[in-house]
Amino acid sequence: MPVISAPHAFNEGNLFVELKSIIGYPLYLKCEGFNFAGSVKLKAANEMVESAEREGILTPDSTLVESSSGNLGVALSMIAASKGYRFLCVTDSRCNLSTRLLMEALGSQVHIVADLDANGGFLGTRIEYVRSLCESDDRYVWLSQYTNAGNWRAHFRTTAPEIANNFPQLDVLFVGAGTTGTLMGCARYFRQWPRPVRIVAVDSVGSVAFGGEPGRRMIPGLGMSMRPPLLDESYVDEVVRVEEADTIRACHRLARRGFLFGGSTGTVVSGATDWLARNDAHGLTAVAIAPDLGERYLDTVYQTNWLQDLYGDQILDSAQVGAAGSPTADSAPTSEHSATPQ
Repeated sequence: MPVISAPHAFNEGNLFVELKSIIGYPLYLKCEGFNFAGSVKLKAANEMVESAEREGILTPDSTLVESSSGNLGVALSMIAASKGYRFLCVTDSRCNLSTRLLMEALGSQVHIVADLDANGGFLGTRIEYVRSLCESDDRYVWLSQYTNAGNWRAHFRTTAPEIANNFPQLDVLFVGAGTTGTLMGCARYFRQWPRPVRIVAVDSVGSVAFGGEPGRRMIPGLGMSMRPPLLDESYVDEVVRVEEADTIRACHRLARRGFLFGGSTGTVVSGATDWLARNDAHGLTAVAIAPDLGERYLDTVYQTNWLQDLYGDQILDSAQVGAAGSPTADSAPTSEHSATPQ
């Protein structure tokens, strides 16, 4: 039996859910929420903190500071509490209330920015606030998940090998795109794999990570209001963009079968379902990565009043929810961008 003394020492990396009976297409969902931080971000947080410790950047007097929409903030809060560091998370109003309360329960401070950046998001404002803190006091240490190579190295070392070991005949991998740490780590790993693996990035409509016009995004996790510095599109074969309405319907369809996942997972499952519907999925081995579970979204994605206020009374129409993430006659078609590998 596993016996641990630090919360970041446990992370279940080999749990997959077979979704064919739910979405109608063969798809294995890698569940990354079964650790004490509750998300895939534990891997990146642990890698970045340990790298900073090895390099002597972190000292007992340091205060960790990071910009996060939620999950990385929780992971860093947990690690900071375990190791005795102070931590300040800079987030915004889209961060789920339960996530903010969880960080505070772990002893961290949470600062919420309110001003939008030039692209209509909060990321630029959050980063500017972090920079101003670091300039004002050298005891602040910013790991910078957006530029830190430890972000993608964590998934090159762990997430991708876990998938490869369980699915040596993998054909296509669906990965949600936020900072693109998970995407880049997995893509780099499978670029050197003995058989070709198609890497499909899943992004939110309104995100500018892969170009396009910025738009309103209310569900935290995936999408960026700037181009991710870690992103190298030469490793990405295709990009699928998902409307938030389809994200919500995918989440609720999974929940009606007993699987409560977070908004990022709903986006990835919706995008994968759309891709599999447009391509010949017969005989393909397809895997998607589920970044987190759904408990932290009970007051948003799974709260009827919140949904209706933002997306209208028909957002949970039974026919549309029954269609999972696939576009319906009443929803905007999913757009697609292709990148040619170099």
